[in-house]
Amino acid sequence: MVFKASEFMNNPDVDEFDNLKKDDLVLLAKHLNVEFKVSMRKQTIKNLLIDKLIELDIFGEDALQLKVESANMLDLKRMEMEHEFKMKEMEMRKLEIEKKEREREREMEIHREIELEKIKHGIVHTQSNT
Repeated sequence: MVFKASEFMNNPDVDEFDNLKKDDLVLLAKHLNVEFKVSMRKQTIKNLLIDKLIELDIFGEDALQLKVESANMLDLKRMEMEHEFKMKEMEMRKLEIEKKEREREREMEIHREIELEKIKHGIVHTQSNT
């Protein structure tokens, strides 16, 4: 279904507005002569439109909730991404520590084998001298 800004303005609905796609928001912004750039993020255009629709008394102050919730959603998303990054970073550190531990164990094993060889040769050398 094609979005028509004029039809939306005839019967504006906050829930419908909240579900508009970026292209629909662009059409509505053009219809309302709201200054914006297409390169803006969807949420930025949406925030501009919320302000305009409240200014025109089309939406009540309760529509600001969409603006605040969306800003909080962006913060939440950013925090989730930071958490995910930190978790991956911790996993990488853990793998690095495990790798170093395996290397250290292997070095100790090699060292033990060398010591055993030295002991064997020492015993063989001692036996051959007697």
